[in-house]
Amino acid sequence: MKKVLLVILVIFSLPASAQEKKTKTFKSGEYEMKQYYFVMLTKGARRNEITDTAIINKIQQGHLANIGRLAKEGKILVAGPFGDDSNWRGIFIFDCETVEEVEKLLQSDPAVSAGRLDYEIHPWWTAKNSVFK
Repeated sequence: MKKVLLVILVIFSLPASAQEKKTKTFKSGEYEMKQYYFVMLTKGARRNEITDTAIINKIQQGHLANIGRLAKEGKILVAGPFGDDSNWRGIFIFDCETVEEVEKLLQSDPAVSAGRLDYEIHPWWTAKNSVFK
């Protein structure tokens, strides 16, 4: 029980201490925490202005190709849309060194550059090399 409480305490205190130390990983016992970047994709400002189906399809094809490229490069670890029609359109989880690198990669997305998608970037911590099962 003490070990679990220690891990929880470390996790909740992690972002402040990690930023002060300018580090991207943190070890505690058997856990090594790593900072990734969580990106919430939202409806873009020009989403309703672009109505031509052929243009929308071309943007979407480019969007998916860009995701595939970034995944192959190891930059995007998770990507996917939401199943409803809310303002939230999807998520990315990036494995990058800086928020500036994430910004640059997001600008390579045709849906973002066309204004169909916008985004919010948040530093996000989880166990290094964790996977979904």
